[in-house]
Formats: sequence, structure tokens, C-alpha cells
Amino acid sequence: MNSPRSKVIPIAVRVSAAVVLVVILKGVPMIGRWVANLFNYNTIDPDGAFAWFSVHHIVQAAVVLIAVALIRRSRAIDFHLGLGNREAGLRYLRRFIPFFALYTAGVFITVIAIGNFRPFQFPMTARNVVGYLGFQLLLSGPSEEVIFRAFAITLFARWVTARRLHPRVSLATIFAAVVFGLAHVYITFNPLNATWSTSQVIYAAALGYFYGDCYERSGSVVYPMIMHSYTNVLMVGATIVVSLFV
Repeated sequence: MNSPRSKVIPIAVRVSAAVVLVVILKGVPMIGRWVANLFNYNTIDPDGAFAWFSVHHIVQAAVVLIAVALIRRSRAIDFHLGLGNREAGLRYLRRFIPFFALYTAGVFITVIAIGNFRPFQFPMTARNVVGYLGFQLLLSGPSEEVIFRAFAITLFARWVTARRLHPRVSLATIFAAVVFGLAHVYITFNPLNATWSTSQVIYAAALGYFYGDCYERSGSVVYPMIMHSYTNVLMVGATIVVSLFV
């Protein structure tokens, strides 16, 4: 018969594992920021539109991929970096793409109507527009999905729990979505400060759920990468276009 103590220990271990995973997931972007801050980008990106962000995302993805490679050498863990179930992945994309396009149209119509539209944050030069769109298309989604889907969901299910609240909802996906939202809280240590946009945190967490659901259904991080890049490019592209006329 299991004693109360024997039940507490596994729970404590799981909670500790979840805390460690949160620290890792928050720490990896900080490493990316630290490395990105080492360089001067004035020559190639005088307005700070894309170069710093690109280096940051390359570094954080590299750190996680190195960790994945090391873990796979000692443990038979599949992080689902391949194409997985193509039919399930493509079916998810076919449903998500028009849905998000309608959502984006509704958001922009609303913010323009209430006078709350925020224009493109950098000068509208060809270098800034192409550079920032290129970053969103090629680096943002792939980097963040490797971290917050392939790495986070896989290890949470392995280290903490693979329990599902519903056939379509796993605790691992919810965990990754929440941490992804919290990753949009920017923390500095000197001085200690935290800044965030509540709407952005909620938006990121909501999208993170869909990315995670797709990841689990398709057994691949590729399709969430495509979804992530699509949402970013569509939002940024729409912002750029509207900025020209508003």
C-alpha cells in the first residue's frame, strides 16, 4: 500500500521538473539576447529593424538544438523534427490559414475603426521592410517552435506528465502555450524590471495552443513552424500595407 509520503515525492519531482523546464525556456531567449547584444549592427541595419532579432533567434534555436542532440545521445526521445503525419499536418494548415486570415482582417478593421492602429515601428525603407519580413518568415517561427513546441512539449510530457484533459487537449500543450505567452514578458536585471503587453501575452498563448495542438496531431514541428511564420508575416505585412495609407 502506498504511503502519503510515497505519493508526495513523485509530485514534488514533477513540480521540480516543471520549474526547471520553465527556467530553461525563459533562460534560452536570455542567452540569445546576451549574444545578440555583443555585436554592432549599424552598418547593415542602422534602424535596428531585423539584424539583432535575427541573431537572437539563431542563437536561441542553436542552443536548444544542441541540447536536443545531447539528450538524444543518452535517451531515446523523439522531438518530432521530421515531417511526421503529412496528411494531418496539411489538413491542419488548410483549416488554420483561412481562419487566421479572417481573424487578421477583423482585427485590422477594428483597430482602424477605433483609431488604435499602430503603424510599422521602423522607417519604411526597403531594407527595413524586406529585412523584417525576412526575419519573420525564415527565423521567428522556426526558432520559437523548436523551443516552445518540439523541446517544451516533448520534455514536459516526458518529465512531468503526458496526461490529457480531453482527447484534444494535453497538459503539455497548455504548459507550452502559457510559457510561450510569458516569454513575451521582457525582464531586465539591472535594474530589475518587467514589461509586457497583456493583449500580446494572451495572443501569444492562444496561438501557442494551436501550434501545440498541430504539433501533437501531426507529430511534427514543421507544420507549427509554417503556421507561426504565416501568422507573423501576415500581421506584419498587413501592418506595413496599412501604414502606407493611414
